[in-house]
Amino acid sequence: MTTAPAPERARTATSARSRRRTRAGAAEGRAGLILATPFVLLFLVFILWPVLQSMFMSFTDMRIQDIRTPFAVNFVGLDNYVTAFNDPVFRRAALNTGMFVVVGVPLTMACGLAAAVVLDKGITRFRGIFRMGFYTPVITSIVAVAVVWRFLLQPDSGLVNTVLGFVGIDGPNWLGDPNTALLSLIIMATWRNFGTSMIIFLAGLQAVPRELHEAAALDGANAWQRFLNVTLPGIRPTMLFVLVTTTIGYLQFFEEPFVMTQGGPLNATISASMYTYNQFGYGNYGVAGAMAYLTFVVIAVVTAIQFRLTREKQ
Repeated sequence: MTTAPAPERARTATSARSRRRTRAGAAEGRAGLILATPFVLLFLVFILWPVLQSMFMSFTDMRIQDIRTPFAVNFVGLDNYVTAFNDPVFRRAALNTGMFVVVGVPLTMACGLAAAVVLDKGITRFRGIFRMGFYTPVITSIVAVAVVWRFLLQPDSGLVNTVLGFVGIDGPNWLGDPNTALLSLIIMATWRNFGTSMIIFLAGLQAVPRELHEAAALDGANAWQRFLNVTLPGIRPTMLFVLVTTTIGYLQFFEEPFVMTQGGPLNATISASMYTYNQFGYGNYGVAGAMAYLTFVVIAVVTAIQFRLTREKQ
């Protein structure tokens, strides 16, 4: 009986292990492919194809009557974009969307951060109840929210104007006056959406090491100084995430103006997303597709700028 030398046995064992690993890796690859196939198919059918179709429409004169013969339409280049930019309604929608972002994003983030700090530091009992209460508007139907806020903002019998009347102030027609309708929607959107920011900020606050706060307190820092020099630097990545997601949300602002004011009065609350929706409703698919892509480009540019500025500060 002969026995293989030790080096040869070691090479044989290593080769066998390598073959087993290769077979196991191939099996895992096949399993991963099988599991990913349904998602890939859904992505191709319901996301990628509509995106490509919308891009195609944005460079054509397609209207509702051309749906059955989409390839019989005429290529018009950038005419749809020019048409939109020359439309005063679109310019008003772009201005309103900018106001939603400039005012709504800081207000939503500030309210969310304030609520998170209160829950993290100020409230020890019934914290879960308060957290649920702050987050409830986020998961509440926009229709139900609209009914409540319409009642609150009624010019004659609404709760807001009734309270103002007690202190001698004649309340305006909040949703019927072009000068106050936009602000009313921003306040409503802030109330409805700050709960999401609060939950994310709360997770970030709880990830800041308590030892840093204790060390700062031992050095004589008061609560405000600890917040500025310990808490805010500790949640900077969280703030960036909230900033980006909140900005994207306001750039796509649609539900609140659509349900509350339908873009009125006098287009005072129409947003870019509402303008796109209206163009689809009018059958102007080419203009609607162009506006959808323009919104996508604006969101991408704003997000890239935010990431760049934050990276430079870090």
